[in-house]
Order: sequence, then C-alpha cells, then structure tokens
Amino acid sequence: MHKYAVTTTQEIEADTVEEAALLMYQALTKGPAPLRYSVTDNRGQMIDLNLDREKAAEFANLDHTADPGNW
Repeated sequence: MHKYAVTTTQEIEADTVEEAALLMYQALTKGPAPLRYSVTDNRGQMIDLNLDREKAAEFANLDHTADPGNW
C-alpha cells in the first residue's frame, strides 16, 4: 500500500491564522466535503484532482474493509 498526502485549500478571510483554521473546520463540519484536492505521493509528485460528488459519495458509502488489499 502506498502513502499519500492529501490537502484541500479554501480561501478564508480572517483576522488570525487560528481563526482561519477554525472557520475552515466549521465549514467542513457544516457543509459537504470539498471536491478539489492536491495529492502528493512519497516521491514528491503532486497532482490536482476534482472529484465528481456523486461518484465520491458512492465510494464513501461502500465498505472497503471487505477488500483483501486492506488487510
């Protein structure tokens, strides 16, 4: 299994970095998950992805623990 760093960015207006982080957290807990991500592999290669919300929701609802690749 490979390791990836997955990040998402949202521009937020705030007075401090702490407030910006709290506003981001608030947005994540109240609204739908973001669909734009940057993914970096262990070699440092980065790719930007835009997910389709319908396909992402379908994937999230599947039980991936049944996949032998997760054992």
